[in-house]
Amino acid sequence: MAGTQYSSKQKAAMLLIALGPEKSSKIFKHLKEEEIEELTLEIASIHSVSPKAKEEVLQEFYEICLAQEYIAEGGIGYAKQVLEQALGAEKAVEVINRLTVSLQVRPFEFARKTDASQLVNFIQNEHPQTIALILSYLKPSQASAILTSLPVEMQADTARRIAVMDRAAPDLINEVEKELEKRLSTLVSDDYATIGGIDSIVEIINQVDRATEKNIMESLEIEDPELAETIRKRMFVFEDISMLDPRSIQRVLREVDNHELAIALKGATANVKALILGNVSKRLASMIEEDLEFMGPKRVKEIEEAQQKIVNIIRKLEDAGEIVISRGAGDEVIV
Repeated sequence: MAGTQYSSKQKAAMLLIALGPEKSSKIFKHLKEEEIEELTLEIASIHSVSPKAKEEVLQEFYEICLAQEYIAEGGIGYAKQVLEQALGAEKAVEVINRLTVSLQVRPFEFARKTDASQLVNFIQNEHPQTIALILSYLKPSQASAILTSLPVEMQADTARRIAVMDRAAPDLINEVEKELEKRLSTLVSDDYATIGGIDSIVEIINQVDRATEKNIMESLEIEDPELAETIRKRMFVFEDISMLDPRSIQRVLREVDNHELAIALKGATANVKALILGNVSKRLASMIEEDLEFMGPKRVKEIEEAQQKIVNIIRKLEDAGEIVISRGAGDEVIV
């Protein structure tokens, strides 16, 4: 920024101040605990932000976001070309350089924009470790679709490799990307890039179908019981709706179609059924029970699909900060 020179941490704190408490709190949800502590201390040390400084830091943030979007659309070259037209050549280079140093573009960005069915055909014959590396960088929805499409005997092995993966050397990432005949690995500047891990595989497994989930977890329980237990504790399934407080359950049910709810309850335990019916009006509970009575048999797949839709609603509301899911003792569940 022109004028006074601020550190990256100071500018981040000033940005949060400029955005206000509501927006800043949403950003904090995506930060690590130590990052939150550092920024909180930095914010506390700033007594005031001048209008000029506020304008400069917001402008810089906007430019970086713009560059990030252009890079995601067409790579560094495309971003530079568009920014040159909008900001001028000198400013464009400054923004791109700042972005590559501070934010780093995520490897395999091209794959994140590719349909999962196409990726499956391209990587299914690769070694499970290579597949695990690629899935670690994909969106959970893509990774779960690919994991489901892999041969049954590969699913648990690939899931385990993602879970225990911690870091990957840039040359390995480069090699895999070249093998996929793509680029986007030039921005990995650290000696090692953090990928995979428990959070990654939990997010992926939470979005696969129940049959795939069951196969993966049963296989992991045999091969690595400790890892399986760790993953299971972090997952959220339909039956875990009992971990929500009444107000959260009622909030979730406002988003659920009543007939879909009846189908989901067809395969629910007595406790879950009683809990849900206890959080709707007596009239609606009576209607759902009547629907259940006259519904007739349902295929397991249909019941699981209805339950999964409700789980997806719960995840969406949790992401939006409208409900909080906890297994107790402050142990939050990743959904």
